Amino acid sequence: MKYDFLIVGAGLYGATFANRAHSLGKRCLVVDRRGHAGGNCYSYEAEGIQVHRYGPHIFHTSDRSVWDYVNQFAEFNNFVLSPIANYNGEVYNLPFNMNTFYQIWGVQTPAQAQAEIVRQTAPYSNREPTNLEEQALSLVGADIYEKLIKGYTEKQWGRPCNELPAFIIKRLPLRYTFDNNYFNDRYQGIPTGGYTKLIEWMLDGIDVELGIDYLADRTRLVGVARKIVYTGQIDEYFGYCLGNLEYRSLSFETEILNTGNHQGVAAVNYTDPQTPFTRCIEHKHFEFGGGNPGKTVITREYPKQWEPGAEAYYPINDTSNNELYSRYKAMANAEPGVIFGGRLGTYRYLDMDKVIGEAIMRSEDAMHNS
Repeated sequence: MKYDFLIVGAGLYGATFANRAHSLGKRCLVVDRRGHAGGNCYSYEAEGIQVHRYGPHIFHTSDRSVWDYVNQFAEFNNFVLSPIANYNGEVYNLPFNMNTFYQIWGVQTPAQAQAEIVRQTAPYSNREPTNLEEQALSLVGADIYEKLIKGYTEKQWGRPCNELPAFIIKRLPLRYTFDNNYFNDRYQGIPTGGYTKLIEWMLDGIDVELGIDYLADRTRLVGVARKIVYTGQIDEYFGYCLGNLEYRSLSFETEILNTGNHQGVAAVNYTDPQTPFTRCIEHKHFEFGGGNPGKTVITREYPKQWEPGAEAYYPINDTSNNELYSRYKAMANAEPGVIFGGRLGTYRYLDMDKVIGEAIMRSEDAMHNS
């Protein structure tokens, strides 16, 4: 066998695993069915602007070891995500904080905001929520739910909030400070030059073959390495033999506009039900207005139903899907010489730092056991 590891998927998990194994002297081959490396965090340049092809990716973590690891490969800027919500032309700050409460209720102090939250949630406080709508009303009350949660969530998941499970929003953080920083993590930013450059540095010196569908070419590829690291859909790996796991998918509409500044912020969430897309991204604001001063690139994001063959973005982790996944996981555990990892391989929504952390841990385990 020519390689120690065949790694299926050139996203963050696959690139991290390959990088760690390669640094320890292991021979790795990385294959990906797409024509580029980087997975969903792939970026490309247009008008001097780094465009996030598959939706915005903001790196954030409180794990110093993961932060130090990624900074080996790229310099990160100090971008902090501070999105706004547009509800039928009304603009609100996100996440829910004192700016939001002032915009909705005119309150100016934390005590006033807390009192209004208590007043609006009181009718729901003694009930056990049975769906997402009841859960949201018990946490934030009717005003925030109707303007900033209901329409966006129903577009995102493709079904009414009163038909969605409550666990999707187990908690909704309410900040009683005037702070629009979306994430609480200590380390945040975007890699200078884009995520593609970061991934390319991680894969430097490693054999990579793009446009290769492992499942379609499994007979040839299975014999080239001692072990396989698989980061695709776990149900697809097993030919959907137990049935399809459910996902939500996305489509993107990207435009180059003849203006230097379209919306004044990187991300605007459209929370009314009439607007067909959930958010609009203006990519130049990830790099503080860089690129062509007379041009900008925007992307509108449309959630849609997933079907086999489409890109799977968000696992639908309700009870029935999790039970089905547990059966696939038992099959995966019995599959000799194969490591399943990443968002699709473990049927979980994972932030980028968690993906990297898990890939490092699994690679170290694999090195120890090899």
